[in-house]
Amino acid sequence: MAITKEDILKALSYVEEPDLGKDLVSLNMIEQVEVDGKNVSFTVILTTPACPLKDLIRNACITAIHTMVDKEANVTVNMTSRVTSGRTGGGDVLKGVKNIIAVASGKGGVGKSTVTTNLAIALAQSGAKVGLIDADISGPSIPTMFGTEQTRPGMVQGDNGKNYIVPVEKFGIKMMSIGFLTPPDSAVIWRGPMASSALKQFISDVEWGELDYLLLDLPPGTSDIHLTMVQVLPVTGAVIVTTPQKVALADATKGLQMFLQPQINVPVLGIVENMAYFTPAELPQNKYYIFGEGGGQLLADKYNVPLLGQVPLVQSIRESGDDGTPVVLQNDSPASGVFKELAQAVAQQVSVRNATLAKTQIVEIKN
Repeated sequence: MAITKEDILKALSYVEEPDLGKDLVSLNMIEQVEVDGKNVSFTVILTTPACPLKDLIRNACITAIHTMVDKEANVTVNMTSRVTSGRTGGGDVLKGVKNIIAVASGKGGVGKSTVTTNLAIALAQSGAKVGLIDADISGPSIPTMFGTEQTRPGMVQGDNGKNYIVPVEKFGIKMMSIGFLTPPDSAVIWRGPMASSALKQFISDVEWGELDYLLLDLPPGTSDIHLTMVQVLPVTGAVIVTTPQKVALADATKGLQMFLQPQINVPVLGIVENMAYFTPAELPQNKYYIFGEGGGQLLADKYNVPLLGQVPLVQSIRESGDDGTPVVLQNDSPASGVFKELAQAVAQQVSVRNATLAKTQIVEIKN
């Protein structure tokens, strides 16, 4: 009997999307089904270009066709993506941005900006459109990480006649930081309301355009900046960065707890354990747990969230950050692979969050 499109869709209805727990057909992830004799082709629409399970899904589709339709069929599976969004509200603020991810730590010195920088580039390398706001007004690190300390943003007039800042762009990332607007050596000594006002400008007065992910590199602690963020933006989820030792975990717990407060209620996508272990370049198989072992996993287990990744303490990460060429750009570095896996894990959790939880709304905090 001749193969029909209905046969193909019926077979694919038995292929489950591993993260979402539903079949590809009911999730509307199958498009462009074509049949020509024994030649079968169709497109699978993934929820993110950084999907770590694309090969698993592809093989499952081919197996389903060969098992349920025709074992001699020539199957072509085209893979593309359409990033999902879990936001609503916020009016016209960042209406072209699908997902807003806050990267927080609760404590300074844990490498949060390093993680944010490499995560953003890894997401862009996967094919996503990515933006980055340096929300640490008093201690901006993003210009240094990207080697753009002397770069200044441009201006453009919008359709409404209003002037907008054009974000600085490098390595495929659109960026905004107070470091682009002030001399590199000057101190920004502002009270909370002034810092919050600057963040609001980075959100509403910058021409961000269409983005799949906008990352916010937050300052340490739980300050006015954090409250302003959740009051102005429908945040998709938060990523918590910590190091393994007890003193860092204590502060990371406070940062995590802020997002879980009932009046804030921002989903925590997971934990990143930075400086998890030291590996010398000449002994790449050795691991030395300088700051303790397993702290990130303990925090993840305590709050029932994923441990998204463990980033080693290696010299190349520090050197590349100082040079303005983040380590994820170095394909021959083991650390580069760690950040690419981290990007896949974060994108995966965003997709799961958007499919299973209620839409994010801006927070109304009453004084």
